[in-house]
Amino acid sequence: MQPDDPKAESTITTVSKKIKIGFGIGDLGGNLFFTVIGFYLLYFLTDIVHLSAALAGTVLMIGKIWDAVTDPVTGYISDRTRSRWGRRRPYMFVGAIISFFGMGLMFTRPTFSSQLPLFAYLTFLYCLLNTAYTLVNIPYAALLPELTDDYHQRTILTGYRMSFAVVGTFVGAGAVMPLVNLFAPVELGWTVMGYIMGAVMLLSTLITIWTIKEPAHPEAPGEKGLVRTFAETLRNRIFLSALIPWTFFIAGTSMVQGALVYYFTYIFGNEGLFQVALIFLLSTSLLFIPLWVRISQKIGKKQCYIIGMLIMSAGVLVFSLLGETIGPMGAVVVMAIAGTGLSTHYVMPHAILPDVVEHDAIHHGNVRREGVFSSMWTFSSKIGQAFALALNGWILALFSYVPNEQSALARIGIKLLCGPIPVLWYIAGILILRYYPIDKAYYAAMLEEHKG
Repeated sequence: MQPDDPKAESTITTVSKKIKIGFGIGDLGGNLFFTVIGFYLLYFLTDIVHLSAALAGTVLMIGKIWDAVTDPVTGYISDRTRSRWGRRRPYMFVGAIISFFGMGLMFTRPTFSSQLPLFAYLTFLYCLLNTAYTLVNIPYAALLPELTDDYHQRTILTGYRMSFAVVGTFVGAGAVMPLVNLFAPVELGWTVMGYIMGAVMLLSTLITIWTIKEPAHPEAPGEKGLVRTFAETLRNRIFLSALIPWTFFIAGTSMVQGALVYYFTYIFGNEGLFQVALIFLLSTSLLFIPLWVRISQKIGKKQCYIIGMLIMSAGVLVFSLLGETIGPMGAVVVMAIAGTGLSTHYVMPHAILPDVVEHDAIHHGNVRREGVFSSMWTFSSKIGQAFALALNGWILALFSYVPNEQSALARIGIKLLCGPIPVLWYIAGILILRYYPIDKAYYAAMLEEHKG
């Protein structure tokens, strides 16, 4: 880990290839975590641990709400931290170590089977794991606005970050079941998989820690207090016009992620095909990131994001409602098309946030509150994810889901989770995002006015 350079400027216009790669690789582990949890944890709890679907969904909801609550505290504290190693990286280091052990324990089946003790133990463990993730992810996200103040360089940096994020998603989605199936009994496979994924998360974070040199911040922000600071943030209408759609899009995507394995297992009767569908979905997402970055320079980040989520909405609707008609391979092709839209979800929101941070700094006496905004960003996304994952479990229970023996009613519930309900979140987000005002011209005029 490199100490801060006290002579370094707070931001730079151009960013070296080393910093782009070093910063970008940090989200490989972060997105791996998000993917493994989103795609597999509910399934692991219901079908391997044999926790009831309703209790499993509640475990995920409580863990994510706790995760969301710790975000603002972490962001607030990291903004005010001053150390020779910087404001962000010490927290990332501690969080990465805990994440390694937490992932292994999370996917280890407990030796007891009573429902309430299982519920209590798994809830505690999931809260601990999410705390570790917060210690990594909040400071990491707060690094981006500090690395450059250039409108397009931030999008390029985000492109690098999200390219690695998609690689993390590939690993998290595609390697889980092959790793699990390498070992017998199956419970051992899940445990080994958890520790391997934790090791990847640890390594990717350490690379970022050792590569990035944070700009020096000799003075801490003014002491307004935690509540007042975040109340100010939530009164920022520009921030809300980006934050609320992001939350809705996360909720919809989390529902789809958590339900896909059930669709392929119980609708198509082919759990293995789930891995193929993910490869197609994520491959197109990865391939289209550079294209969307270029398109955003022509039509703007907001318009790219809206178009992408409309494509995603159409894709999951066709997949969920017509999957049995077009057949498994046709459904895989539809997932690949949906991936072209999902690609914008990896890039555009994270390129939008630094512009909001810059707007806030200019209008608040150059006080930079990257940690505050990043923590609120992830707070809202985790609330959306918490509600979505809980809703998945509750709807499965409502539609009489029982592992390995699905009724026609349960199949309807699975289909609803893969398309119609998530699309409601997407449409609501698109309608609000239309009011987000910062584009290239707005940003340039804002900087010009500030310099003048």
